[in-house]
Amino acid sequence: MELTEAIEKRHSVRAYTDERIEDEAREELERLIEACNRESGLHMQPVWDEPEAFDGWMAHYGKFSGVRNYVAIVGKRGAQWEEKCGYYGEEVVLRAQQLGLNSCWVAMTYSKGKARFEVRENEKLCLVIALGYGKTQGTEHRSKRPEDVMRAGGAVPAWFQEGIRLALLAPTAMNQQKFTFALEGDTVRAKAGLGFYSRIDLGIAKCHFEIGAKKESFVWAKDGIK
Repeated sequence: MELTEAIEKRHSVRAYTDERIEDEAREELERLIEACNRESGLHMQPVWDEPEAFDGWMAHYGKFSGVRNYVAIVGKRGAQWEEKCGYYGEEVVLRAQQLGLNSCWVAMTYSKGKARFEVRENEKLCLVIALGYGKTQGTEHRSKRPEDVMRAGGAVPAWFQEGIRLALLAPTAMNQQKFTFALEGDTVRAKAGLGFYSRIDLGIAKCHFEIGAKKESFVWAKDGIK
């Protein structure tokens, strides 16, 4: 499965079967997480076969069930910290989709006190990503129109349009999609709007945009993470 197909097929899933994630898939995700941590400076950690974090009333309130595996997104706060969490976390989400797994970004509806991950000095937990084999493949949500999130003068190149198309398939908190992408020559400037977790959402959308537009087609404005 190519990354574009993974983006198109992936939807948030909250209910999981008890099927164990195979060792090969675990090892593949662990290698990717290690590579992302080296590149980003984050401290993302996979947690396997641990049901307690999603066995409290918060998880049940959020309609989660069967969650036994998750990735904790942890790191040192700083410039573009939340954006990095979204960008590199989504790389893990998409690789999981390629491996036949389902996933869901989770900010509040789990028991942080029971979750098993390490937070070092000066680090902070951003959120977690639930992983596993879903009882369903999730459902598609309504999306904004491309013109609602893009800014470009004159003719819009095909690569920019494809980047926007995939950015609009990115998961965002409350499906708010509060981001914009502006084209300035061969430079793209991405900006987060106001809203809960909007900077994390921007990082996720930038990951998708980059896959659609292709890295060689443009450069990011220097005030972003890439």
